[in-house]
Amino acid sequence: MKSNLSIRNLVLIWLGWAVVMLAFQHWIGARLELTAPDNALSWTAGETMPHSQDSKPTLLDPFMNEHAAWDSEFYLSIAIAGYDDPNVRGITSDFSWGSYSQTTCVPQPDTDCAALNYAFFPLYSWLTWIMALPLRLLPLTAIARATLAAVIVSLLGALGAMLSLYFMSSESLGEDGGSRAAFYFLIFPSGFFLAQVYTEGLFLGLTFGALAFLLARKWGWSALLAALAVWARPGGAILLLPMAIVWLMDRAWQGNWKSVLMRGLAVLAPVVSYGIWSISPLAEKFHRVESLFFSRKLLAIGASLDVWGQALQTLAQGNSQAKFYYALEFAAVLLAIAACLLIFRERPEISAFGLAMIFFSLTSGVPQGMIRYVLAAPAMFWVLARWGGNPAFDKIWTLASVLLLGVEAMLFSFNFWVA
Repeated sequence: MKSNLSIRNLVLIWLGWAVVMLAFQHWIGARLELTAPDNALSWTAGETMPHSQDSKPTLLDPFMNEHAAWDSEFYLSIAIAGYDDPNVRGITSDFSWGSYSQTTCVPQPDTDCAALNYAFFPLYSWLTWIMALPLRLLPLTAIARATLAAVIVSLLGALGAMLSLYFMSSESLGEDGGSRAAFYFLIFPSGFFLAQVYTEGLFLGLTFGALAFLLARKWGWSALLAALAVWARPGGAILLLPMAIVWLMDRAWQGNWKSVLMRGLAVLAPVVSYGIWSISPLAEKFHRVESLFFSRKLLAIGASLDVWGQALQTLAQGNSQAKFYYALEFAAVLLAIAACLLIFRERPEISAFGLAMIFFSLTSGVPQGMIRYVLAAPAMFWVLARWGGNPAFDKIWTLASVLLLGVEAMLFSFNFWVA
């Protein structure tokens, strides 16, 4: 049984981290202002000029505005007005970035115009809507209520993720090591996303929870969280892999028929959940918007090799903002892959899941966001916590990680591109 003291301390660390993150992002604008535009990527300059957000009403409300940027627009829009929000840009089925005549359209039900909202799975926005209901008692606008509710959902998800990471790793690393893994998770450079209007907190809370229950052989709870994770982000379907590995390792086909049936159904839960989503009205427009507007596809290996090769070349060019951005991207990927490989013999299910998530993200055809996506590889925090048993490494890593976390949180607060 895990130490109640360790769990209590982790909850207090999470609470203190949440307060510090909220306070830091609130007050950073009182001390400095970044000079636009952001040239981290070829397209970010046009999105970070003054008044570039004027057509995105969910990003204009001043309340907690530093926690809402980029994709936050769509999560808030779905929570407030649903998928076919007319205030969000839409595209037709013949949209093409290479066309001189490409334009956006106003989304309406039962038309060829699909809102960009459809590129995002619904669970985070649905929970945000539910969380916002009691907040109607506060004198806030609808956007402000949704923003506060979304941040609360993210923070609670982050708490679930760090506790799950502790339970997963403490048997191997000890209570101190498990607590260290959870702490490193919060202070990872992209860990600030856990306190924003972004799906990271919820998705990782569900995903890590499913893995923790899986390692404890609590198949029912693992299956439930895995099924929910699929409706938070499509990568949740990859939970099939570690569940199948454990099923094989345990020879779960042996035993009484009830146990065999329950475990078999549990393994299939992510696939069944994804299948239900795929026949829903959300799926067709998701694939359209994701591929035509956001240029992401499943396992676009050839295209991904080309674009990541071009990204690698930026490290030798003169754009310092792009060099900083891609240096972190490549460092995060290398660290995550190395950690997954190092833990493979000890925990093949955790290793395989992390590697599959990294491969899934790397081969989407778009060279960006990896420092955020590697958060889904628990092996990374597992290995870092093991190295952190050395006091010198612990202090150096904590210092480096917190400094980078502050930089990344500051960039996001000013609507600059991070991941």
